[in-house]
Amino acid sequence: MKKFTLRLKLFLIPAFCLFLCGFSYSDSIDEYVGYLQKSFTDHYDFSQESNQIKRYELNVTNNGFCRYKRYFNNGKTEYFAFKLAKFKDMDYYGTTVSGKLCLRTKGDDVIVQTYKDRGGDVDSMATQIIIPLKNIEAEDLNQIRENLNKINPKSP
Repeated sequence: MKKFTLRLKLFLIPAFCLFLCGFSYSDSIDEYVGYLQKSFTDHYDFSQESNQIKRYELNVTNNGFCRYKRYFNNGKTEYFAFKLAKFKDMDYYGTTVSGKLCLRTKGDDVIVQTYKDRGGDVDSMATQIIIPLKNIEAEDLNQIRENLNKINPKSP
């Protein structure tokens, strides 16, 4: 009977642990992307560029892309995009009142396109994208970095 009880314990304890793990909470990429979109939208500083730019679009998509499009007053359009999995590091230049967030990628992973430019339409690649921000605290920047790092696959 002791063998049966021991075997039962050896089976029930791991089974119970697996059962509890099934109800554990795990973050999803959608939550990270949602946080990034909300942070960029809430803290975007249009006033840094308002004399040159008519409007802008800044989106972080559920399929893992950051897209930033600026429409200039002279008709020119600039488009920047990169896959969030290519994120390497970020820097913030400025104060809590106003500054610029520089998102760096692992290589030339940022797509840069210009339309209706006097020099002609240009398609190129870059290593960073710069986003003007305002009213952002160090904790917010740390949380943005954490969310970007959570989206990245771990490097070997």
